[in-house]
Amino acid sequence: MNRLKIIVAVVLAVVLLVIIAQNTDSVETQLLFVTLTLPRAVLLLLCMLIGFVVGLLTAFPKRSGRKKPAD
Repeated sequence: MNRLKIIVAVVLAVVLLVIIAQNTDSVETQLLFVTLTLPRAVLLLLCMLIGFVVGLLTAFPKRSGRKKPAD
């Protein structure tokens, strides 16, 4: 099962890199009151990183310092 996870992760990473490499045009992006002009590849990479961080934060919730009471 561990090998399957690695294979799937590598395939997804390669697909992501291909998508980013093929989208190098500059695009305008509005973020609240700011308009940014940056390459689409950078925008895709930023979105991927934000998604990765959100995934990590939800996959590993913060543990409280309290212990469960013994029954």
